[in-house]
Parts: sequence; structure tokens; C-alpha cells
Amino acid sequence: MFDSNTKGVLELLKRPGNDMCADCGLKGPEWASYNIGIFLCGRCAGIHRGLGTHISKVKHIRLDKWEDSQVQRIREVGNLAAKAKFERRVPPCYRIPTNEDHISLLQEWICAKYVREEFSRPDRQAYVAGHMEGFLMKRGKEDPRYYPRKFMLSEADDTLKYYVDEKKEPKAIMKVSEINVSFSPDKMEKKNSFQISFLKDGTTRHLYIYHDDPQTIVNWYNAIRCTKLHRLQIAYPTASQAELVNLLTKDFVHEGWLWKTGPKPTDAYKKRWFTLDQRKLMYHEEPLSAHPKGEIFLGNTMEGYSTRIGTPAGVRDQGFSFTLRTPGRWYYLSAEHSQDRDRWIQAISAVLDVPLSPQDCAIAARLVRKRGVTSSLNIFSSR
Repeated sequence: MFDSNTKGVLELLKRPGNDMCADCGLKGPEWASYNIGIFLCGRCAGIHRGLGTHISKVKHIRLDKWEDSQVQRIREVGNLAAKAKFERRVPPCYRIPTNEDHISLLQEWICAKYVREEFSRPDRQAYVAGHMEGFLMKRGKEDPRYYPRKFMLSEADDTLKYYVDEKKEPKAIMKVSEINVSFSPDKMEKKNSFQISFLKDGTTRHLYIYHDDPQTIVNWYNAIRCTKLHRLQIAYPTASQAELVNLLTKDFVHEGWLWKTGPKPTDAYKKRWFTLDQRKLMYHEEPLSAHPKGEIFLGNTMEGYSTRIGTPAGVRDQGFSFTLRTPGRWYYLSAEHSQDRDRWIQAISAVLDVPLSPQDCAIAARLVRKRGVTSSLNIFSSR
């Protein structure tokens, strides 16, 4: 049986907003920070413990003993009031994490709210300034080791540059408006990391970046998002903020190993690392390859794109195979097991069902198909 104070806390859970974690939105919180006055999930409660008791004092709702003053504090505040205070001025470009996001994003979101109070003090939001520079660790193009490189972000120039030698010209200059950043993909062995993908000479280039300090990597990530949003606001002044935020950085839809065969019946299946980056389906020799071996632009089902289980008659079926149809060619792919095959089909089909945006068409126009074929809406290499 619960005592009266525990029963009081359980009753407070029923109030609007208290039935989900105040930081990540997960339903059914089991913990509470009684000095802040909020309910939390187990994952966020663990992060709160790491902040120190001078910031947040955490208890389990049912298993810990509650004092009258602690119950009263939660009664006075609650999740909705706390969010109104600590999230009052979150920039629209800031990525608010969910319970499914990487721990570094969630950790820095919580620190930004309660330790640095960035959303009550906008002067502490370094990522909205439109300029950032500093050293990040970058993986070598042909070398798996990471090296310190100076990066410079400029909203005014719409550029992200990095230098091998600060006294020389930048090694690469990327247009921020054209890059995508996937935060800490599972394949990256570094905890606080992201992957930058951008088009160079008609094909995709990947950069793998990390920093030992989670605040530094999250600040860079959000600075890129803020720069992209500000550039979009200039380019599309009549578009809604929600529409533009939807065009910012997006994590990869799906990644993993698949076997791919060429167009000839005699072609063998080869193991490749596939990455579905919005409408681009890329395949690589290794998960951290600097360049894909080939790219497929995924159009819309109305244009002749589709997926189906298995392969047509006359095509060798390697097991858990499926076919991707495009207007120019059919592609035969094989997964390790049926569940993996079904996940790939579901992910690709979801993309094919979405109409193309003007930005999608611009990407398709810039992609270059190899072997002298001019159409940009199909596979760009058969290797």
C-alpha cells in the first residue's frame, strides 16, 4: 500500500502534461525531480542525476518515500509550467530530442534547459550567431584515423569550410544550404559525432566528424541547422516556419548491409552498405566510406518507381531478395533475413509515396549519372 504522499504524487501524474516526460515526451514517467517540480522517464532521470543535486533532485514515484514539501513543490509547478519557463525561447532551428534520439542530444537539451538556462537567456545561445569556428576531429578520406581540423561556419557566405593547414586555402568549401547532417549514426564508433553529406561534382561526399565534448558537437550541429533555416527564410520568404524547419538536417531513414547484383544475369551479388538519405539511396563498400559507389534517386510511384518482394523469373534469387523498379532499370537486392528485407521495403516505399518537392528536383538535377547516361532519376552506377 502507498502512503498518503505517494498517493498524492500519483494523483499529480493525472494532471495535463504530467503524464509524459518533461524533457523527451515519453509517456508514463516513473520518476520526478522534486526541486524543479517535473515528472521524468528513467532515461532522463539518469541524466538529471548526473547534473548534481544542486541542479536536480530525483526520486522514483512509487519506490521512494516522499515528504510533504516535495509533493507540494510538484503540485505548485508541474510539467506544463516548467516547460513554459525553461523552454520559453527555444530557437525554431534547435533540434528538440525525443526519447528515441541519441543520448548526446538529450543530455545537452537537458543541460541547456536547467544548467545553462539557454532558453531563458538567449545571449547564451552560441549556435544562433551565424558564425562559428573551432577544431573538430575529422576522419581521413582514405585513412580510418581522425585528425584535428579547423572548421569555419559562415551564414553570410552560406559556407562551411575546413582546413588542414590554417595558413593555406581551405581543403573543402561546402554550401550549408545544400548539406545534410545525420547526428551520430549507429555505425560511427565515436559517441559525440555527426556525418555531413554533400554533393561535389555531381556525386555525394561524406565527412565523419566528432568531438570529445558533447556540448561542442551539439552546438555545431544546431549552428548548421540555424544557418540553414536563416538561408531558407531568405530564399522562401512566404513559406511557413514549420515548412522550412522540415527542410533542415535529417537523420538517415535507414542504413545497413544489403547484397546487390548488376544488370546482367551472370553478375554476382556483392555486399554493400546502403544508406537511405531522404530520396537518395546510396551504396558503399564500407559503412564509413567517403564516397558511395553508386546512388539511386528515388522518385514517386506515379513516375514508375516501386518495390516488390522477390526477383523476376530468370534473375537469381539470393534468399531474402526484393526488387526496386525505376523507369530506367530494375535493381535486385538481397537482405540478411526477412525482417530486414521488410524494413527496407517499408522505408523505400514510404519515400516513393511522397510527392517530389522543388528541393528534391534540384538535387536530382545536380546528380550526375555515370557511364554517359544523362537521365538523373535512376541509378548512377551499376558497380
